[in-house]
Amino acid sequence: MPSADFPLLCPVCSDPLDLLEPNTGTQPRLACAAGHHFDAARQGYFNLLVGKGTSFEADSAAMVQSRVNFLGGGHYRPLAQAVASAVVPNLPGTGAVVLDSGTGTGHYLREILDAATADGRHVAAIGLDISKFALRRAARLNPEAVNMVCDIWQPLPVATGSVDAVTVVFAPRNPAEFARVLRPAGVLVVVTPRRGHLAEVAAVTGMLGIEEGKDERLAEAMAGHFDLESARDVDIPLELTRAAAADLAFMGPAGHHLNLGQIEARLDGVPEPVTAGAKFRLLVFRPGKRGTA
Repeated sequence: MPSADFPLLCPVCSDPLDLLEPNTGTQPRLACAAGHHFDAARQGYFNLLVGKGTSFEADSAAMVQSRVNFLGGGHYRPLAQAVASAVVPNLPGTGAVVLDSGTGTGHYLREILDAATADGRHVAAIGLDISKFALRRAARLNPEAVNMVCDIWQPLPVATGSVDAVTVVFAPRNPAEFARVLRPAGVLVVVTPRRGHLAEVAAVTGMLGIEEGKDERLAEAMAGHFDLESARDVDIPLELTRAAAADLAFMGPAGHHLNLGQIEARLDGVPEPVTAGAKFRLLVFRPGKRGTA
């Protein structure tokens, strides 16, 4: 279970949330002085959705299983290492806090935590996602983190100026909230797919392509909150079994409009290995003057 040192806010009243140690036979609890409380689910995550919840479609249990299968095969390990390399050198030696927004199964956060430990840094970690099925996996993989169901388009349940690094890997972005929670010397690491990403698999399986103007929209959204410090491309050549290619397609947005069986049928007869190129862009941002005002 995570320690109690987390800069969390109540989603109801914005008072500080304390992580309470469980009694025998009980689950951990997040509670504020006003009496609002959130008990951990049996699987170890907290649900901080309040009011009407969210209108966004969360990844299903089947999609999450495909993600676990694919990432567990190490296919995206070079990307995870690149993310950790962008984050860890920017963390203080003690008292560091990392927020992984859209943490999914916690795969990339795990790489950061392991790299930080190897570098002698103590890190408190917060993982946010909209999918309870993903967070069940994240809580198992990263038990030292606080993993929470949260809509990132709402105010984040994290204190202002309390986070050293925010990571967003293939997830929606809320620049104003990221700028609010980051410390002035903090860093925002964003990973997006580039044009041509997995084009070979997409052509067969019906995966969604990269939208026109995606980079321009990202730059526009960040303007006024962040300054771009660096950008690098990460390319990973893939040689996959048909089963791994099906998991790859199903774990992403295609999983919201195709089932795994439909994707597997489209791959039936495709020669193995299924080759494809994963094309990513890793961007490092710093809070801009207006973003820290």
